[in-house]
Amino acid sequence: MNPENFLYLAMILFSIGLIGVLTRKNLFVIYLSIELMLSSVNLILATFSRVHGTMDGSVIALLMIAVIAAEAAIFLALIVYLYKSTKTIDSEAFNNLSHKQENR
Repeated sequence: MNPENFLYLAMILFSIGLIGVLTRKNLFVIYLSIELMLSSVNLILATFSRVHGTMDGSVIALLMIAVIAAEAAIFLALIVYLYKSTKTIDSEAFNNLSHKQENR
């Protein structure tokens, strides 16, 4: 298998993810687009590792998978919190970083 094919695939996946981040408003779609971009970077690292015959890229790719898993947990918890507080997951609704809570 030719390594250029993997690099082309990674570039296509990264481009699809970038378009998804820039054009979509739904937080879940933005999250999935970011995950797609990170997976394409992992594919590039694994391809370069295979081409050069070293394990350095594969080790970094495995470490990135662990970071991606932690990022997924944090991002999904953030989406749940934002939905509970505003009843929407539209990114346009979150234009302010401070959220004023009602007096109880």
